[in-house]
Order: sequence, then C-alpha cells, then structure tokens
Amino acid sequence: MHVGILTNFPTPKGGAEAVAIESARGLAEAGTAVTLIHGADGPADPMLDHPGIRRVGLGLIDVWERPAWRGAVEGVWNREAARRLDAALAALPARPDVLHLHQWTRSLSPAIFPVLARTGIPVAVTLHDYFLVCPNGVYYRFDRAEPCTLRPFSPACLTAPCDPQSRVHKAVRVARAVVQRAAIMRRFPPRRLDVVHVSDGSRARVEPMTRGAPFRHHRIDNPVRVARAAPADPASGDAIAFVGRFTREKGADLVAQAAQRAGLPSLFIGDGPLADALRAVPGAEVIGWRTPAEVEALLRRRARAVAAPARWLETGPLTVYEALAAGIPAIASDQAGAGEKIRHGETGFVVTPDVAVLAEVFGRLRDDALVRRLGQAAHARYWAAPMTLAAHAAALRDLYAGMVGAAEAPSFQRSAVM
Repeated sequence: MHVGILTNFPTPKGGAEAVAIESARGLAEAGTAVTLIHGADGPADPMLDHPGIRRVGLGLIDVWERPAWRGAVEGVWNREAARRLDAALAALPARPDVLHLHQWTRSLSPAIFPVLARTGIPVAVTLHDYFLVCPNGVYYRFDRAEPCTLRPFSPACLTAPCDPQSRVHKAVRVARAVVQRAAIMRRFPPRRLDVVHVSDGSRARVEPMTRGAPFRHHRIDNPVRVARAAPADPASGDAIAFVGRFTREKGADLVAQAAQRAGLPSLFIGDGPLADALRAVPGAEVIGWRTPAEVEALLRRRARAVAAPARWLETGPLTVYEALAAGIPAIASDQAGAGEKIRHGETGFVVTPDVAVLAEVFGRLRDDALVRRLGQAAHARYWAAPMTLAAHAAALRDLYAGMVGAAEAPSFQRSAVM
C-alpha cells in the first residue's frame, strides 16, 4: 500500500504535525510506502529520514508569516496551494492508495479539498482540533473563557465574538469555515471523508454536529513516542509540572495558582502569552522549550505529577500520555480527551479546571506514598496497552484497508483501555 500524508510543515510546530510525522515513520517501519506532502518548506524532522518515506514540499509560505491582508486571503482560499498540490500528486511515480490529511490551516487552506476530491482517492482527515466544524478551531469562547455551546455555523455561532484576537479575525475565520464547508459538501458526495478522532470525547461532540455531512467516523489514539524504561520515582520530585503553550484555555494559570495554594513549586516547560504572569507567581519556575529527551529527563527528575487542566475541550494532549508512560501521575481536565486515559485516584486525577479543586488535589500529592503508588500504577497500566508507534500504525493500516477494500468501510474503535 502507498499512503500520502498531508500536513503544513515537515517539522513539529504543534501536535498535528508531530502526529503526521510519527504516523509516516510508523507506517514506513511497518512496510507501507509513504509520501509526506507538506505545504511549507523547512528543515525536516529526523524521523522522516527513512527509505520508505518520500518527502514532497510545495514551497508555500506559512500564512502567519504573511502580511495580515495576504495571510487572510490565502488562509481562506490559497489557489496556489491547490495548483501545487494538484501538480505534486500528478508527478508522483506511484498513485497513493489513500490520502491522509492532518492539518491545512497554516499553508494549504480549504482550497485543497476540491483537489483531493478530484483524485478519486479515498481521503482520511484526523481531527486534532475542531477546524472541520468550528471557525476558531477550538470550540471555545475566548470572550467568556469557557467551552462553546453554540451549534456550529448557526447565526449565533457566526456572529459570536469568540475569537482570541478580534472581530475582524473572527470574520476571516468564518469566511474560511464557510468556503471549507461548501467545498466538502459539494465535492465529496458520493465519495466520503473518513474522519479520525483521537479521543472518545471529540467523537461524541463532533459526530452529532456533522449529521448530513459526507463523513464516516473512526477512533484511533495518537502515538506516544516514549521508549519503555523503568518507572520514574515521582515521590522524589518537587514540583507540579506543566508542559506546552502557556495560555488560559490550556489552564497554565490554574496550575501556578493551585500549586501555590497547595504549598508546592510549579514547573513550566514551554512558552506562551502567560509566561510573564507565571513568573510572577511565587514558587513558579518557567524554563522555556526543551527537546523531547530533555523534557522527559526533567519530568523524571522534578515532577511529582504532570497537570493539564484545560478549560477548552482539548482532544488529546500528548503530555499526559507521556507522563503516564514514564510512571508519573497525571492530572487532567474532565473536559479534555486526556482524562479518558487516567483512572481517577489510581493513576492520577480527573478534575474540574478550577483553582480550588486543583489546589485540593495538589495538596494530596504532598504524600510521598500516594504519589509513588499513583506513579507505579500509571506505568503498569500504560504499558499493559501502550499507545506505541507500532500500535498506531497497525490501527491506521486497518483503517486504510477498510477504505480501499469496501465501498462502505465499517467504523471501528482502536483505543487502548487504561
């Protein structure tokens, strides 16, 4: 089988690209021929250095690097992206059996959907966010600091001031969402899009929103790139750790405030708009971005737990899974997909994203015996059904076989129970 994987960048600039790249490597290692097509050029992740992976760059520019007006236009409909993708697919020495799209908003734009439909090749789309159904992509009201409850594309949705930047920015995103929806609805029937969800919560929210759309829904875990090793000793750690982008919707501020209340230090690995505010909280330490290997070493040395108390309906943050794999207790929001992998009170805690609630849980983590017990259980349960690259590739190969082998591929569930 030959699979074409499409994404914005050849290096991880977010979770979507990381999964696209890791999927390519996992499939190649399983003997599947892979062509990775990325919109913007740049240094490639070393994981793509495999004889089974062909890499094709379209030479596009990230819309975030464009002047505002041009970025807006190309973000809504990038004709050059469509032209270059069409030419790249035609020039491939072998036609892919399946095309798998991971992200398109930063360089490819909705203009690629008609191109994909015209090929007649079965197409899968992994939903790392909500851009397929939500103009701002995260189904979150930034104006109210709470998850959205509006019906996508309803008048209330299209006029809500929910964008994190401005009403003008929201208007551009609405335009993109409207033309994207039209392109999918007009071009794909009777061909169908196979939509892959990375958490049960994401599927439960999106599937009812898309009734009448040409989608078949599937559930496949993201891969976790962590080698099996002896479990960490979180009881020897000193801090509650947060890894990722420091924003309110991800709950970085909640971690700092709750840890302070609980009398524990907090450790922040990453960056974001809340960085200065976090540094101002007593006991908080902000150290910036680190490589994956450095992050793992830091967490094993410093973390009593890893916290991801997202306010938004996060689909599946990898940091929680990586913590469990290392034998570190995890604390996740009851609104995020990561909570599905935590056994409350056994491998960590699933909580409301609230300072008082988090402070109570963090306070319990001052108990070394409890922390050690949670970490050991997390490690044992994770590795009983690990979310490895090989397991992820096997699930994808099953999906692709169904897509090419039957007119109506059955929806299936492939998820490690933890």
